[in-house]
Amino acid sequence: MAEDTQQWYASWFDSPFYHILYKDRDHSEAQLFMDNLTEYLNVPEHGKILDLACGKGRHSMYLNSLGYDVTGVDLSKNSIDYAKQFENDTLHFDVHDMCKPYGKTFDAVFNLFTSFGYFENEDDNLKTIKAIKANLNDYGFGVIDFMNTDFVIDNLVAENVKTVEGIDFHQKRHVEDGYIIKTITFNANGEDYEFQEHVRALTLNDFKILFEKAGVYLLDVFGDYKLNAFHKNTSERLVMIFK
Repeated sequence: MAEDTQQWYASWFDSPFYHILYKDRDHSEAQLFMDNLTEYLNVPEHGKILDLACGKGRHSMYLNSLGYDVTGVDLSKNSIDYAKQFENDTLHFDVHDMCKPYGKTFDAVFNLFTSFGYFENEDDNLKTIKAIKANLNDYGFGVIDFMNTDFVIDNLVAENVKTVEGIDFHQKRHVEDGYIIKTITFNANGEDYEFQEHVRALTLNDFKILFEKAGVYLLDVFGDYKLNAFHKNTSERLVMIFK
């Protein structure tokens, strides 16, 4: 089984079922977030943005439509192959591991929608922040948009079923050894599938320790996509701006 020979996210994020399950994610909310973020950061006109773990490139494309020069990178070859059809002079996609510096510098590096904390090796979290630092120019800002772990755990839905395109996705969630684990089981085309998502239950404090070790400075913390203040018990997101 492929799942045994590679880290879980490599097979699940490359699976067509991943994109089916999450296809109804709120585009307008994401676009509002991009608008607010680029305005707040005052990213220069035609500024260069690196979108880390860009998936199929939806947010990269939107940022590009705002006039920015965008590079989207992701570990999933399938996703990048799909995104490449939308490339233009100021929009590029590349298969890249975000634990390593990309080799160019940018006005902003975005890691959005909880695309962090997946690594089985704890060191990779620190390596990713160091890589983001290496990818920033002298005036650049890094942004990590993570879940607010305290809020998520307090409001964890233990079990539910989500039906998309005629597939019943059975989702179970629990916390174990510092990870929030979601088990997804379903039957498609007469075959049974099971995938798991493991996300490290990192808190703001955990990030502060990582930032200190990486030698970056936390400048601002927001609790939602409208960039309201962060509150540990009620905010849905943990949006961190650093350099």
